[in-house]
Amino acid sequence: MTDVRVPETDPFESAAPERGGRGPASPATGSFGTGDWLKWAWRQLTSMRIALVLLFLLALGSVPGSILPQEGTDAAGVQQYFTSHPSLAPLLSHLGLFDVFGAPWFASIYLLLFVSLVGCVVPRTFRLAGSTRTLPPQAPRNLARLPASAEYGTALSPAQAAEVAARVLSGHGFRLRRPAPTLPAGSAAPAGPAGSAAPTGPAGSGYWVSAEKGYLREVGNLLFHLALLGVLVAIALGGLFGYKADRLLVQGTSFADTPTDLDEFYPGRLVTAADLPPFSITLNTFDASYITSGAQRGQPNSFDAQISYTASPGGPVRTDRLEVNRPLSVDGAKVYLIGHGYAPEFKVTDARGQVVFDGAQPFISGTTGNFLSQGVLKVTGAEPEQLGFSGVFVPTAVDVNGTLESVFPAADNPVVSLIAYAGNLGMNSGPAQSVYQMDTAGMKQLTAAPQLLQIGQSLKLPDGQGTITFTGYQQWVSLAVTHDPGQLPALICGMAALGGLLLSFVVRRRRVFVRASTGPQGTTVHVGGLARTDASGAFEDEFASLAAELRSAHQQAAQDPSAQDPPAQAQAAQDQAAQDETAQDCTAQDQAARDETAYDQTGQNQAAQDRPAQDQTGQNQTAQSPGQAAPVRHEGE
Repeated sequence: MTDVRVPETDPFESAAPERGGRGPASPATGSFGTGDWLKWAWRQLTSMRIALVLLFLLALGSVPGSILPQEGTDAAGVQQYFTSHPSLAPLLSHLGLFDVFGAPWFASIYLLLFVSLVGCVVPRTFRLAGSTRTLPPQAPRNLARLPASAEYGTALSPAQAAEVAARVLSGHGFRLRRPAPTLPAGSAAPAGPAGSAAPTGPAGSGYWVSAEKGYLREVGNLLFHLALLGVLVAIALGGLFGYKADRLLVQGTSFADTPTDLDEFYPGRLVTAADLPPFSITLNTFDASYITSGAQRGQPNSFDAQISYTASPGGPVRTDRLEVNRPLSVDGAKVYLIGHGYAPEFKVTDARGQVVFDGAQPFISGTTGNFLSQGVLKVTGAEPEQLGFSGVFVPTAVDVNGTLESVFPAADNPVVSLIAYAGNLGMNSGPAQSVYQMDTAGMKQLTAAPQLLQIGQSLKLPDGQGTITFTGYQQWVSLAVTHDPGQLPALICGMAALGGLLLSFVVRRRRVFVRASTGPQGTTVHVGGLARTDASGAFEDEFASLAAELRSAHQQAAQDPSAQDPPAQAQAAQDQAAQDETAQDCTAQDQAARDETAYDQTGQNQAAQDRPAQDQTGQNQTAQSPGQAAPVRHEGE
């Protein structure tokens, strides 16, 4: 970590409010305006208390969505709940408990929590960014008052002791703060140990070091809030661009992923029919096995649905196997196997002797267990009157005291019990009807009591109304088709939230202070520390280990004869540099003086040599000048 020396101002200390200044208005003063009430409401909404209350309400509101059948995932279960609880179901439906995650009250809690988190996280993000540049507070005057403290003596000077403590704390990843020398204008630095300046100022005399670590705790706290905000955004993303659909598929039949071919379709706010992937699925076979003996007899052992599908019209046919928690992924959507049951097969002829129905009719299993299933069969094409049948399918039928019960979920002894009706089914007028319920208000009952039929047996209706034959059964599966683009982001944000919680629980924000001062017996080192949150009590052990390491470092530094204050080393280096520079300047000046002297001497000698030569030349020229006019004397003259 960087050892930073700053002026004696504490960034953790806030300025005191000015006396006589106008404080914030409060409701008790009666001076609240509209803007003040809005600010007060915003502060309440973005407080931690309200966020926790909203989070609790969101979790509490999700409980009915996990207990009660939901229209988006189990429409058949909702219809069955209406049948089993005719007085309670309408009240629950009015409260939106069969569509919890789409109810207005749930959306209100969701939006308020979202706004509360945004108002809480954004300011904290700026505060955390600012705290990363904030230095630890000044060392207190009396470190013995802190929760953890230690004191010992050392042969080092106060400056040396502070430097050694700074190196030890920096090696442990602490962020440091040191006092800076504060000198009056125009005054010289007072002599300190080894030539260093003694720090002065409001922090008190002597040398001290403040150290702090554990900033990851705030990072973890902020990460948790950001991740929780990301979860809400991911849920909103799925609600806008995702969709859910249900399809009950009888063995041997197919369906296409279109709104008209789906039993239930719940699109997101921004999803249209054109956004659905154009795949199709055929249920080839379905097999369910159960435990046949022991205490768990009748419990499911495995479910296996063999399917064929095409990703697009005219595309290649692929095969796959659907199992519980093993969905089919096709074109961005996932197809889940969420339920199964029995579909008895019937053949119905009317009074004219014409076959008006021949196929399987899904029955829905009730709450009695062992797949005792109920259902209705509506034959609208029968003449002269429409026919209807209300029945019960029993996979393994046993007569228990005159009551027909199923003792095993597999179809070991399948029978049906039917009650026949004739009249107007009300399909062409009135409110829409469920395929699992029949309105008998406009019909007359043809059989006084339920009629039992085994596979291959027939029931002749009174007055020549026709015949119904129980020809066998098929199995059906319930498929859930989902597309949720926010699923992966929600998973990532959930893992990030867990990581943030772990950081905030494991990391502790702690501070350590060291103060060195000159005492009667030499230098005394005071060490103190405290942790903001230490529920586990681990800081005491950490502080004891750190104090022992500081004492050992001071003892080793005192025993090392080469130990020297870094300020003294720096001063010595500066003095040596100054001496070297002075020596270099003197050498250069001496060389320049010698060069100048030699140059002057050379010039003088040259001048002395040139002067006699010049004089001799002048004399010769003077002597020759008169002879130039005399005649030349030749020999023989």
